[in-house]
Amino acid sequence: MTHGYDSGRLNLPFTGICTFARKPYVADWSQIDADAAILGAPFDAGTQWRAGARFGPRGVREASTLFSFGHAGAYDHEDDTTYLGEDVRIVDMGDADIVHTDTIQSHANIRAGVEAALNAGALPVVIGGDHSINIPCIEAYEGHAPFHVLQIDAHLDFVDIRHGVTRGHGNPMRRAAEKPWVSGLTQVGIRNVSSTARDGYEDARQMGSDILSVRQARKLGPQGVAARIPAGAPVYITLDIDAFCPSIAPGTGTPSHGGFLYYDVLELLQAVARDHPVIGIDLVEVAPDYDPTGTTSILAAQVLMNLLGFVFHARKMQTKAS
Repeated sequence: MTHGYDSGRLNLPFTGICTFARKPYVADWSQIDADAAILGAPFDAGTQWRAGARFGPRGVREASTLFSFGHAGAYDHEDDTTYLGEDVRIVDMGDADIVHTDTIQSHANIRAGVEAALNAGALPVVIGGDHSINIPCIEAYEGHAPFHVLQIDAHLDFVDIRHGVTRGHGNPMRRAAEKPWVSGLTQVGIRNVSSTARDGYEDARQMGSDILSVRQARKLGPQGVAARIPAGAPVYITLDIDAFCPSIAPGTGTPSHGGFLYYDVLELLQAVARDHPVIGIDLVEVAPDYDPTGTTSILAAQVLMNLLGFVFHARKMQTKAS
């Protein structure tokens, strides 16, 4: 006798095509009909040391198949909640086209992908790529309501211009702070030797940044850090994988010891998603070739899946409350 749950394909994580979390692929960006849309941004020409983040979207997608829970969603016994059930529609848009050596065109193509997700009413979730891909992501929100940026990162990324370069992976938070639709920044995890000089830190604070190191964030605790974000402000989250300690995330171009561990970041993200509308997400700087174990890609996928779960659970609770 064949039971109903034995019919059809089992579809184990190591079978099939590696879209993000095994979600449907939408090649025509004018036909997106989803709550969240995943976009790969495999651009790493903005790096100042080790390249390789161009393979980040591919690595994170492959790792994400481990967390493809099927139609039932993912039950969390600590929260007594099922996250990402079949009511949350996620699609994979594939990758923005990257034109080698051409930062401006590559960034324009990334912006077009984010704009397509926004035009469809979907939450844009962009997988980099180096951190310069945040620049076109933020630019895609031109004309939208103002929002706050939460950056979780080892580096401040607040360089204005260096030898004519304004769109490298040391520039994105400076470029974000200049935008009239960015109301402020909270920069968490900043530590040790940074690519940004002292005057950059002074400029960041003058332009509205709240800067916290790992040790400062740990003293405050995740709830305390989240409480520093202006109450009720919509939030765009940009997460550089080097925010994590390289003991758990070695697969990145610029590792910096003393970083966060998993729950340091996860609990912060859960608090932010509970108390703020999350209007965009990018996760950057995963460079799989520096981590033959695949741990860094798995960490990135796990964080993204949990964050999406938190965001859409919070939206559901707000809908019920209203």
